[in-house]
Formats: sequence, C-alpha cells, structure tokens
Amino acid sequence: MTDTPHFPLSAVVGADDLKLALCLTAIDPKIGGVLIEGPRGMAKSTLARGLADLLASGQFVTLPLGATEERLVGTLDLDAALSEGRAQFSPGVLAKADGGVLYVDEVNLLPDHLVDLLLDVAASGTNLIERDGISHRHSAKFVLIGTMNPEEGELRPQLLDRFGLNVALSGHTAPTQRGQIIRRRLDFDSNPQAFCAEWEAQQQALRERCQQARAALAAIPLDDAALAMITERCFAAGVDGLRADLVWLRAARAHAAWRGAEAIAEEDIDAVAEFALRHRRRQHSNPPSQQAQPPSTQHSNPSEGQGQWGEMPAQALPIGARCEVPSWPKKP
Repeated sequence: MTDTPHFPLSAVVGADDLKLALCLTAIDPKIGGVLIEGPRGMAKSTLARGLADLLASGQFVTLPLGATEERLVGTLDLDAALSEGRAQFSPGVLAKADGGVLYVDEVNLLPDHLVDLLLDVAASGTNLIERDGISHRHSAKFVLIGTMNPEEGELRPQLLDRFGLNVALSGHTAPTQRGQIIRRRLDFDSNPQAFCAEWEAQQQALRERCQQARAALAAIPLDDAALAMITERCFAAGVDGLRADLVWLRAARAHAAWRGAEAIAEEDIDAVAEFALRHRRRQHSNPPSQQAQPPSTQHSNPSEGQGQWGEMPAQALPIGARCEVPSWPKKP
C-alpha cells in the first residue's frame, strides 16, 4: 500500500520566508524548530508536510490536540517488567517522529506542561520515560513545527522563547498570487501523482540542496566575529536571556550552508534576524503624553492644577440636597 502523495514544497506559491525558515531548521534541527503564526487557511500544514519530503526518513507525525502525556512520550508496562525482568515500552508520538517532522497544530491550545515537555525533547533529541524506578530512553530527533492563530490565544513568553524561529504569515494575498495558489491546488487534487511528477525535478533539486547543506554544516565555524555582531544586535533589541544569540548564530550558519558558503557572512546574519528576534523582542509601550511631560514652572497656582506635576484641580461634585444643621438648646 503506497502513501498518498503530499503537496510538494517546491510547488508552494509565495511564503518564501517560511520556506526558508523550514529549510534552515531541516539543515540544523538544533535550531529548535519553527513556530508559524497566522490565520487559518494559509497552508501551514501543507508547508510542514512538504518539509518532511526533504528529510531522509520523510516521516511526518501530527500531535493530536487532545493528546495526553502518555500519548506524547509513550508508556512503560510494569507488569512485563516484573514478570519478564525487562521494560516493555509502548512508543508514543515522540518515538514515531524520530528522524522526521513533528507537527503540532494550534500549539497555543495545548496544556503548558505538554508544550514544555515537547520543547525539552526537541532540544535534547532524547526522550526519557521513568516510572516507579524503571526508565527507558530512546532517540527523538525531529524537526518541530508548531502553528498558532494568535486570535485564539497566546503562548506564554517562556514557551515562545523555546521555539527557535518564528514566522508570521499574512492573510492578505494579492489576487494574482491567490489565483496561482488555487490553480495549483486544483491540479493537485485532480491528479496528485501527475502533479508531483511534474514538480519532481524542482523537488529533487531542493532535496539535494538541503542534503548538501547538512553535509557542509559542521565545516562552517561558529566564529567570534559573527557572534560579536549577533550579541550586539540582541542587546540592542532588548531580548531576555541568551537563547536568541545561540539560535541566531546557528540559523546564520545554516543559511551560510544553504548558500554554499564556507563562513558566516553579514548577509547570513541579516537574512535570519527577524526569524530569531520576532518573538523575543520586548514590546515597549510609550507612556501617555500628559504623564511624560516634565513639571511646568510657568504656573505655580495649585488651583490651576499646575503647581505640582500630576496634580489635578479640585472638581465640584454633587452632594445632594442641602440640609440645615439642627440647633440644640443650651444647657441651663
């Protein structure tokens, strides 16, 4: 039984930034995956499935939204351990995704502890299950792709930071491009095999380019000059922590490998800057103009509300009908 072919990444119209980010994290999975933000109907899952075809295994695994922790990490059969003296492991989603792509749709709707666990395993490449003194460890190296619609809820900043790269898709597409997207989708739906055969040459070229970049990655140094440039720009952006620096440096090296270069150049740093910084920048809110002004020295009359900075003039308030104070007879 053959698998149903999926829409090739090389045939996707537009979304160039996202395609680049996906290819970079396929070249170096240690970047930490890609978080895709955007409204529904922007082909986020189509792009993620297309990425799987660029990897050696071609494995694409989806984490169901209502998944439990056991479904994610797997389970250990303690009865088998006691009776047979060995741990019987039932693989979860993480084990099935090893060597491929793990796709998490609407990751912002997952419980925080599952997102945290998922990101820990993605960073380490190893899944450890422990239960009642029995443990099992297995490889879990995958490219993590998460999607979210910000209108349906945000991720906590601590979890946002754990995703290596972040790309936002706009829901506004030019009419000409929309027509190309619809036409290609209709062609694919009518005959998937013929459509994929038509795009096989471009897909193979993209696959080979990623493979060559992966092979060349280790030879490209994470040099001090590139690191200095990145750390200065991270400091200027006011990002918290140091993860942005590391992710940015790895992504710049992957971009250099993507270009076929032997060293990281400034163009590599610039090309991935927004991917690394977008979800990590501090959002500064400007204070209201009336509060940001210094104390005025031209008016010193407190009745005008200018004697002290921020002092407001007294306001007349209604107190109801006036009541006469009763008079009491004097003591004899």
